[in-house]
Amino acid sequence: MNSTPPCINLELDESIAHITFNNPTARNALTWPMYEELKRICDDLANRPEIRVAIFRGAGDKAFVSGSDIQQFVDLKENEAYEVAVDTIFHSLQHLPIPTIALIEGLAVGSGLLIATACDFRISTSDARFGIPVAKTLGNCLSPSNLSWIANHLGVPMVKRMLLSAELIKAPELLNSGYLYQTTSPDEIVEATEVLANKLAVLAPITQKVSKVTLARLMESNLPDCTELMRETYNSVDFKEGVNAFLEARPPKWLGK
Repeated sequence: MNSTPPCINLELDESIAHITFNNPTARNALTWPMYEELKRICDDLANRPEIRVAIFRGAGDKAFVSGSDIQQFVDLKENEAYEVAVDTIFHSLQHLPIPTIALIEGLAVGSGLLIATACDFRISTSDARFGIPVAKTLGNCLSPSNLSWIANHLGVPMVKRMLLSAELIKAPELLNSGYLYQTTSPDEIVEATEVLANKLAVLAPITQKVSKVTLARLMESNLPDCTELMRETYNSVDFKEGVNAFLEARPPKWLGK
């Protein structure tokens, strides 16, 4: 049993930063303090010119990140504000001015998929699975910013499969679509990630920064105001039922209200 409180570990190895989501007993689900720490780490790395690449991974081999810690939704008051707050955190990762790599073993679902997609490159084991199965679990929704971001990377048909049918997509299909940079065996994934990181670390940093930040701004341009839709979701009876059902380890009973 892991006695270490959920946290995010940062290790600097010359020009490469290693960031590990460390909550393996909950498949690296993110608590709110972990979200806040992710933003602090990204903001810090953005001001370290000696760091040229960042690698993100989950502790253990069961999950990259399996979503958010559901307990934090129980007493949430301004529920739609949660998505707005998460947007700010992901913005720091999406705009990090250095190449980023997600090393993915096991599950990358919910926030895990969003974090992986916020990275520039994704390398996974061949048996990894990806998705946002909230139509089956919590009954919540994504912000326009996050939905736009994943649609730009995965394509609208794939995002609909993930969101409307709660389907988990296997790595080989996402490799063929170009979403994944590479798939490997568990024994080879660390070496493959290091090879890519070292390749990226010696290229022109200003070109890398300007290219990725410009693309990020293009994806964020002309986003609609969907506050009323997020409010409808997070203030619904179904969302409360989804949270309670998850915590009680039972199937939710959706009412559509």
